[in-house]
Amino acid sequence: MSKYHGIPSYDLSAEETASLEQLLADPGLAGLDPGEVAFHDNAWELVARVPTGLRRFLEEFRLNDSAAAFLVRGFGVDDDAVGPTPRSWAEAAASGRTRREEFFLGLLGNCLGSVFSWPTLQSGRLIQNVLPIAGEEDQQSGHGSDVLLEWHTEDAFHPYRCDYLALFGVRNHDRVPTTLASIRDVRLSAEARAVLSEPRFYILPDDEHLRQLAAVRPDDPGLLRVREMRDNPEPVAVLFGGSDSPYLRIDPFFMRCAEGDAEAEVALKELVVELERTQQDVVVDAGTLLVVDNYLAVHGRRAFTARYDGTDRWLQKAVVTRDLRKSRAARESAAGRLVV
Repeated sequence: MSKYHGIPSYDLSAEETASLEQLLADPGLAGLDPGEVAFHDNAWELVARVPTGLRRFLEEFRLNDSAAAFLVRGFGVDDDAVGPTPRSWAEAAASGRTRREEFFLGLLGNCLGSVFSWPTLQSGRLIQNVLPIAGEEDQQSGHGSDVLLEWHTEDAFHPYRCDYLALFGVRNHDRVPTTLASIRDVRLSAEARAVLSEPRFYILPDDEHLRQLAAVRPDDPGLLRVREMRDNPEPVAVLFGGSDSPYLRIDPFFMRCAEGDAEAEVALKELVVELERTQQDVVVDAGTLLVVDNYLAVHGRRAFTARYDGTDRWLQKAVVTRDLRKSRAARESAAGRLVV
């Protein structure tokens, strides 16, 4: 069992690890890049070969909404083999030193659903890198370090945001915590629940979606769509789904209530206070996978001091949807995995 409240864990056995290593060494994967579509389009063949116990654990989580997050531990990472923590996400993607780890993350993501991405982040790669970047220390993004990354629903502003956020630890010598809080642990008044279930809140795109693509393709349709969401946001509910066990959509740093809606402000503050109260720190060590249910939990990251000496925290990230079809109008083709 996990040492964290409400977060189950699965510890890979030696036999399961050996089976996964053999699977990821399949000659059919040679030359494939887990950040590109080709691997994911054919991952269904590999999913059937994932150890049965691990597949059962993932399927029970997916089908039963059984927890707000889970951990898979034991897929070891060779600290020397992966090399120094890169200076940027582009360098990390180009180096190819962590293909093994990317295949593992992509494979388990495909056990849960369909891995997808955004053209506005890391050139649309399906496996992305989370690491500190010099000059971005104060950014509210995975590349910041000096400031607390405020907890949030991943891509809360977007109607086609992910069902699951998967984070795999490549390096975390300093044990920098990821923060996590579940809607199931909060206590809210009936009045607050009612208000939060009404479309009285505006969630804007975060800065990362607006910055990266603007520097290279300022007229890209994906960027134009995100700018429209920033300039003309639609009101949404914070709580939705079943009233007895609601889902959650929130990003306090990038959201607001309608002007003069004091009742909504009070309800939102009540929820924020409760999520702060129930928040816990989860350390994603090297070789550990953390999967967050993006409908049940919020996540963030504690501040830390980056050294830029090749030993800084380095995670890999994938976003997964249970139903890729719902975003068809926002993708170029039925087979496309970039949501514009």
